[in-house]
Amino acid sequence: MESGQDWKIAALTINKCVCFLFVGDILDKYIDILIKLANKSLKNGDVPVSAIVVENGKMISKAHNLKYKKKDVTAHAEILAIKKACKKKKSYYLNNCTLYVTLEPCMMCTAAIIQSHIKEVVYCVKSPKFGYLSSKNNDIKLKITECYNETYEKMLKDFFKNKR
Repeated sequence: MESGQDWKIAALTINKCVCFLFVGDILDKYIDILIKLANKSLKNGDVPVSAIVVENGKMISKAHNLKYKKKDVTAHAEILAIKKACKKKKSYYLNNCTLYVTLEPCMMCTAAIIQSHIKEVVYCVKSPKFGYLSSKNNDIKLKITECYNETYEKMLKDFFKNKR
């Protein structure tokens, strides 16, 4: 490790295997972008979820939830980001891409992730009610990484507390 860099270690358990990751400034940069995008969802009254698609270290698309604003149940951040990435690449194959998302994807978004051949999903907070990746990943051939983020978790909890 180089001196002067802020390194973190994240542990991930998948199917009785613990994987340790060294994550630095790049992940922090993506999480900052995700939180700014999630705030846009909040302003629209939507659940603060956002997603970005990255290919070879370059962000090729970004989106935030527009479900409430568009009155469209499919306008999840992951779906919108995947659509934009496919349009930009002129292909539905995103096999060299990583999807960064604030909240663990639901069943619908997981299906879109699989169909678009995304190789990796990195998410900040598990979704106990609707999350599909961590609880049902037995048949999913996809690298899944959870990178807990306290700022986002608080934003999400505050959103639902204010709704009730």
